[in-house]
Amino acid sequence: MFKFVVVLSALVAVAHCAGGDDQSAETLKYVNIVNADGSYNFEYSSSNGIDFEESGVGGSNAKGSYSYTSPEGQPIDLTYTADENGYQPQGDHLPTPPPIPEHILKALAYIESHPYTQVDFAKKK
Repeated sequence: MFKFVVVLSALVAVAHCAGGDDQSAETLKYVNIVNADGSYNFEYSSSNGIDFEESGVGGSNAKGSYSYTSPEGQPIDLTYTADENGYQPQGDHLPTPPPIPEHILKALAYIESHPYTQVDFAKKK
């Protein structure tokens, strides 16, 4: 039984290293346009299902998307923007924070409605 497990593990490792679709993937589409004003457009698509596109103005902002299938077979679709507010990805596969509990929301609302004011005790005497 142990020999069977070792042989099976070796076969799985060899199949994984072979890479399947990724090693034999071909480029189906490639566009790379850079304009004189610094704006650009880049697109890439391959036969193994990887698609990527981005456009923007160099050093200022960008927006784009990419998609592929994860090793677990899950389709991954991500869109993003990158600008003065940072990198902002969006995708169903990304983790999301839990909802803020009601008591925390009430506490934050109270704090906002009662702003801090510094008291000068020297003047109060």
